[in-house]
Amino acid sequence: MTHSQFLDYGRLKALSAQDAPDPARLKAILAKASELKGLTTVEAAVLLAVKDPAQIRLIMEEAERAKETIYGKRMVMFAPLYTGNHCSNNCTYCGFRRDNTTLKRRKLNQEEIAEQTRCLLREGHKRLLIISGESGAYPLKFLTDSIDTVYSVKEEGASIRRINVEVAPLGVEEFRELKKHNIGTYICFQETYDPELYRAYHPSGPKADFEYRLFVMHRAMEAGIDDVGMGILFGLADYRYEVLAMLEHAADLERRFGCGPHTVSVPRIEPASGAPLTEDIPYPVDDDTFRNIIAVLRLSLPYTGIILSTRESEKLRTELFRYGVSQISAGSKTSIGGYTEEAEETGQFALGDHRSMEEVISDLVDRGFIPSFCTGCYRMGRVGQDFMDLAKPGLIKHYCLPNGLVSFAEYLHDYAGKETKEKGFALIEKLAREEQNEKVRRLIREGLDKTNAGGRDIYL
Repeated sequence: MTHSQFLDYGRLKALSAQDAPDPARLKAILAKASELKGLTTVEAAVLLAVKDPAQIRLIMEEAERAKETIYGKRMVMFAPLYTGNHCSNNCTYCGFRRDNTTLKRRKLNQEEIAEQTRCLLREGHKRLLIISGESGAYPLKFLTDSIDTVYSVKEEGASIRRINVEVAPLGVEEFRELKKHNIGTYICFQETYDPELYRAYHPSGPKADFEYRLFVMHRAMEAGIDDVGMGILFGLADYRYEVLAMLEHAADLERRFGCGPHTVSVPRIEPASGAPLTEDIPYPVDDDTFRNIIAVLRLSLPYTGIILSTRESEKLRTELFRYGVSQISAGSKTSIGGYTEEAEETGQFALGDHRSMEEVISDLVDRGFIPSFCTGCYRMGRVGQDFMDLAKPGLIKHYCLPNGLVSFAEYLHDYAGKETKEKGFALIEKLAREEQNEKVRRLIREGLDKTNAGGRDIYL
């Protein structure tokens, strides 16, 4: 396959250069968006062309309604675990780049990975994202051994329940082997969909192969990986073009495999030591534009999770939770061994939100959100197309709310301080009382009763 089979660059460039719509056109698209069936690339292009603050506010309000309808007050929590920073690539925006001679290179051994895991478990984490550089230092066997190690760790009876992976593109047979190790979502960022700019930003290393990276999701899904996550690094190219290209990518996966991406990630370039591009970002995306991007993605891909990392500031993250973000990292370290030691000089990029896990959770509760540690869908087989078949008619929330509330109650019992515990349980009881569906309300109460009585890892 070649990229021209699903990416028409001339068409996407034209769509990304159009003028702002008239009010009637905007109103019609937002009316369609309210049906929660997604938007076409053409319709998304119209929303991305909006510049008027009042019209952007309308888009954000519609995205807020979509987020509330589909996800309710749940916010899925996870943490990244960096296993090493050796890299064969020379990406001009990344602190791990090969030519960064100031970076101290390090690879964790399996005992160190276990210790990082124990530290994260003590904070209450149940989901991890394993990340490493792209290098011969990290063969597939190292990745699968690391996954097995993380799953094997027990800390006062607790263990990690779901591991997602963000590693270099693999071949079909390698993905088949990876699937045997009980991964959740495979994540890989295209970084930019502009092939000319891609070549400029990736001058050497395996990652310089634009086509091989572009079709990594096709190979993963061909190999039977149920859930994939894609992403763009905003700042490398025109944001409108990038969003539209990613939507075309998602649509092609839907056509070929019956299911689009499980998640999309929306990082912006952040300062990184030894990465020259971060000192003069080619296509900067300001906060107002970023808000609109999140809203348009939520309306275009209503049932796809949107991941927001700790690159962004506490203030902006908190705001964007309302308008489309459904998964967040908390208490993150991008350095190697960073959860057990001070090693920030090995970080991949600068962080914007330095709060601890409990500080993030406390703030979420204050704003009416339920931090969710649920992994029920993965473990019950509600993944890939099966997940979407439940999500699109609105049935998945009958599982998500009970699992979210019960998993949060477990966190409060085992890890939270007194103040967080008191207000957290108050919010759980409030949302349980407000649930209108009698069956869902009963499931919530049964799960809470089991958890309050000492049961753990309760899900349906």
